[in-house]
Order: sequence, then structure tokens, then C-alpha cells
Amino acid sequence: MNVKIIGCTSDPEKLPAMAATLTHSKIKPEDLDKISEKEQSAVLEQVLKLGHTSVIEHASFTFAISDVSRSLTHQLVRHRIASFSQQSQRYVNLNEPNYVIPPSIGKNKKTKKAYEETMGIIWDHYNRLLELKIPAEDARYVLPNGTCTNIMVTMNARSLLNFFELRCCLHAQWEIRLLANKMLQEVKKVAPMIFKNAGPSCTTKKICPEKKKNCPLYPK
Repeated sequence: MNVKIIGCTSDPEKLPAMAATLTHSKIKPEDLDKISEKEQSAVLEQVLKLGHTSVIEHASFTFAISDVSRSLTHQLVRHRIASFSQQSQRYVNLNEPNYVIPPSIGKNKKTKKAYEETMGIIWDHYNRLLELKIPAEDARYVLPNGTCTNIMVTMNARSLLNFFELRCCLHAQWEIRLLANKMLQEVKKVAPMIFKNAGPSCTTKKICPEKKKNCPLYPK
């Protein structure tokens, strides 16, 4: 799995800081530049502490994500306030086997061998269908959820906070949890104040939506 920010709002904490300043003063939007960056940052930090996160919707981030499974992207697109562009199995010929091996399968030689043999059979049939002039858009029906794919994702900062609360949780499926943690590492590099306390809800809100009291992070 590879995750990288390839675009974001220019100075992604400035616009939210200006928006936060606007909500807490009589100043007009066109005069916000008259307020120092230090003052704006102080207001932004204060509203974030209060949980007033609407102002950070003005900042957005675009991620390039590669070598993840279709199982992961099926979960990812459930997050509604986002934009997605995914590699097409209709137009891209996937004749070379490329798939994700879950850790529970890969850690055991016997299960890993069985898994890889199954994938080999699947790709043999996929390529056979292509040889028989079946369109790729139809041949793809035999490909499994583990097939690797690439996707671009754009989310605003507020949606990302919600995404991290749900998907950094230890009870999230392992692959999307790994993705969420990699994305969190990336945004902290460019917007450290906004994402300073980002993470699963047990750390951000001291609540566990899953009610899993046996979890090591369960709020005491």
C-alpha cells in the first residue's frame, strides 16, 4: 500500500483560521488579512478545542492511493463527503496477477499457498476469457475482492476527522485501518494544528461506539 498527498488547499490552516476569526469578530471577510496569522491561529485552536469544526471544511486534501484491494475501496466509498476516481477494470487490462494477501493468510505457509494457488486459477480463467475475445468489462466479473486497485481521494478536513475516528479504531478492518493511519501521518505534515488530536473516537471523544470493553484503548 502506498499513500501520498498529491494536492491540498494552499496553506491549509490559513483559510480555516480566517473562517474561525470571521465567526468570532465583527470584521468583514474582505478585511481578514488585516488580522495577524498568530491571532488567527489562536482563534482556530480555540474553536477546534470547542469542537466547532465547520470552519475546517474550507481545507481539502487529495491522496494518491495505490496497491490496495477492491475490498478496501468498497468500504472507502461509503464515506459520502468525498470525491473518488478509481482505476477502471473495464478499460484497464489486468492480465498480470496483482492482489492483496491478508495478514491472517500470509502468516501461515499452508494458507498462503492455498490462497496463491486460488488466485493463479482465477487469473488463468480471466486471461482465457480475454483470449476468447470476451470484453474486459465482462471478463472482470471473475476477479476477486483481493484484486489490487489504485484510487484518488479528496476529502475536506472535517470529513477526514470523522474518517479517522471510524477507521483508525482497532476494530476497523485491518486494511482500511492501515490506510487511515497512513493518511493521518500525511495530513499531520501539512496541517499539524488541525490534526493534532485526530484519531479513533476513544482518544478524541473518550467514547467507544463499538462498546468493546476488552479493547486496550477502551476509555477508563
